[in-house]
This record gives sequence, C-alpha cells and structure tokens, in this order.
Amino acid sequence: MSDGALFIPVILGTTRQGRQSEYVAKFIVEQLTLRDDIKTELIDIRTIAIATDDAGETLKDPHFSALMTQADGLIIVVPEYNHGYPGLLKHVLDTCLTEYIHKAVGLCGVSAGPFGGTRVIQNLLPVMRELGLMTIFYDLNFSNVQSLFDEAGNLIDKPTYIRRMERFITELIWMSTVLRYGRQALDSGK
Repeated sequence: MSDGALFIPVILGTTRQGRQSEYVAKFIVEQLTLRDDIKTELIDIRTIAIATDDAGETLKDPHFSALMTQADGLIIVVPEYNHGYPGLLKHVLDTCLTEYIHKAVGLCGVSAGPFGGTRVIQNLLPVMRELGLMTIFYDLNFSNVQSLFDEAGNLIDKPTYIRRMERFITELIWMSTVLRYGRQALDSGK
C-alpha cells in the first residue's frame, strides 16, 4: 500500500447458517481498524461464488485473487467442525496459489468446546505450508464461542481477548513486514 500500511484481510472460513465465528471475525476486523499500520477487509467466503464442479485455480474468483495478491498477510478465522476445517474454505483457498507465496498467515480457531479450535489449526498447518503461506508462531483461540458474545454480537470479555490479540498481531505484523520487504527486494531483480 502506498502509505506503508500492511494490508491484512480477515477471511471468515465458513458458510454455515448460525455461524458463531462471524462474531469473532468482526471483532478481529474491528481491532485491526483501530491501528494506523494496518488496512483490513473482511472476506466472507459465503460471498465468493465458487462452483463445485471443478477444482483449483480453474475456479479462480477475480476479486478474491486480487485481494490475495494485494495482501501482505492474512488472518483466517476458522471454526472446528468434527476436528477439521470446513471443506468450502479449502475449496476457496485452493483457487489461488502464486498469490500466497511468501506471505504471513495467522490462524484463529473457533469452537463450541473447550479447546478453541486447536485441532482445526493443527489440521490447517500443513495446508498453509503447501499453499506457500508462512504461519506465525501464535494462534488465537475462541473456546465456548456460544457464550462469548451477547445477542448483538458484542464480545463480553473484550479486555481479555484484546490482550490475547496483542502478541498475535505483533507477530503477524513482524512476519508480514519482513516478507513484504523480501518480496520487494528479491522479486524486483527478476
């Protein structure tokens, strides 16, 4: 971005009705917009028209591809469904490949149980590596998500989660900055 701010979109990784992870994604976007050094956008995979009669880059959505090209890093908010990630998230992510190379990604697990999506994050790590994304060292976890937000979608214990996000965002900014520098310095010589 011309002003030096990092572009770090947040991908909401489920299309299910009644998804609690939508509240988490909106909270993260809200926190990122408070920072001058980050530009962000919520990418809801529900809004990406991807056919299911083919696979991979042949289904590339031009808008999603452009956002991934522009991105310096990503945050993926993903609920844990039966110890795994939603198939449609994988389907959407697979439509891009070169757009992700040498970019940072932070994973945010969401679950109705006590583990905060740790198993879904474990399952996504090899996928992120194969896509060319560099995972940061810290994850965000939202356990028992059904009791974390009020009826209006406001986080009940906001100070606790803001503290948890600080280390996550600091690491994501560091990795995104270093990788952007590397892409600019090394790719310009090609």
